[in-house]
Amino acid sequence: MILKSQVEWVLHCCAILASLPDGRFLSTKSLAELHGLPKEYLSKALQSLSQAGLVHTSLGPSGGYRLAKAPGELTFLDIIEAVEGGGRTFVCNNIRANNPCRPKGYCESSPCAIARIMWEADEAWRGKLRSVTLADLVATLAEEVRPDIWAGTFEWVMKRTG
Repeated sequence: MILKSQVEWVLHCCAILASLPDGRFLSTKSLAELHGLPKEYLSKALQSLSQAGLVHTSLGPSGGYRLAKAPGELTFLDIIEAVEGGGRTFVCNNIRANNPCRPKGYCESSPCAIARIMWEADEAWRGKLRSVTLADLVATLAEEVRPDIWAGTFEWVMKRTG
């Protein structure tokens, strides 16, 4: 499975938005500049977060985006599903019914083993993403990113917030 590149984009943007003080917004232009992304495409990805109720938007010169919930209340799965949708990653088309060795009209009453395994794997993946919040991510970044880069990024962002 390959996720859209917008998933990476919005996860990085949400990590930045998670550090904004209350009442502050960061523009699409600044988020795009920070990550080296095309503003128009990033704007569309951020709109999916807005439509899902994960971010608040504000118009005007000091407008932009901010999280709609506390970082500890937003999971990776919330963000990914806002961009990708919440459907299963595996769709069973029951091709086993095409087997010419099966009796005519024969029909299984339960999903095949392949579908069950794929659905279990999908749920395990979603369970992991459901267990990690933006607060967890920010804590990890604070440990792993060099302090000068961490502080410099925060300073850069704060100069551009409205």
